[in-house]
Amino acid sequence: MASDRPQRALLVFLDGVGVGEGDPARNPFARARLPELRRLLGGRLPVAGDLDADGRIVGEGALLVAADATLGVDGTPQSGTGQTSLLTGRNAAREYGRHFGPWVPTGLRELLAAENLLSRALAAGLAPAFANAYPLADGQADRRIFRRPAAPPLAAQAAGVLTRGLPELVDGSAVASSITNEHWRGRLGPELGDVTAAEAGRRLARIAAEAGMTLFAHYDTDYVGHRGDIDAAAAALERVDAFLGALAGALPPDALLVVASDHGNVEDVTGGHTRNPVPVIAIGAGREAVAGRVRTLADVAPAILAALGIDIEPTRDE
Repeated sequence: MASDRPQRALLVFLDGVGVGEGDPARNPFARARLPELRRLLGGRLPVAGDLDADGRIVGEGALLVAADATLGVDGTPQSGTGQTSLLTGRNAAREYGRHFGPWVPTGLRELLAAENLLSRALAAGLAPAFANAYPLADGQADRRIFRRPAAPPLAAQAAGVLTRGLPELVDGSAVASSITNEHWRGRLGPELGDVTAAEAGRRLARIAAEAGMTLFAHYDTDYVGHRGDIDAAAAALERVDAFLGALAGALPPDALLVVASDHGNVEDVTGGHTRNPVPVIAIGAGREAVAGRVRTLADVAPAILAALGIDIEPTRDE
């Protein structure tokens, strides 16, 4: 229905989140208190036992699809190729010849710059936004970011929206990648106020309400997965839960929210990256159309852009 087409979209990228077995000794999703995700997903969670026969969860407030992160390539999915696939709709692991990470390899950076969903939105006349605060000097990103870069800041730089730094974090027009300001405060001192996860979610909603296509990237889920501490992983998921609940509640009704990852990790804290599928959660206007198009993480960007009226063909393996 035309009335269901969103006027704006927001992609929240969560690094290193897969759909695993519901063992509370290994999987913090089975251990953490996650009331907001349960509310959105009809009492269920992104664990294998809660999926229906089609690998989905249909809740009143959200649809979840367990999307393939292997992309038909042998080996364990990694961040560089996974994030590039997620943001462009291209099978970056296939094009590069293998899974690669943690940073985007040089051979894929031109593709990422040209074809990421922020650049495509800009070309289509939609205002893009990158909500993360990054260290900036005289309005330019710290060059150290790009020595071994993650895909989100590269995409933002290509679209001309890697522009939010400490002043925007202070005035509430940017969000720290860790959601709260705790890590920034550790470097800059207590003069930088902190925010709760819920307030950070409401800040992100305000940023997204003023743009056509917004990206926010959160990396702590992958970090705690690598640490192997189940309690720290559960605490990280509880922070994400409060953030997403407030965000979903504060977005305007014409907005589409998609939450997605690049590879599994935190869902099994005993062994690093996994070949598990990743959760893709669609909330708000156009969620049914997006969920209906997603089978792999390379389908996410084309599905979001199509919901906004920007059609590109997703990558399909032979």
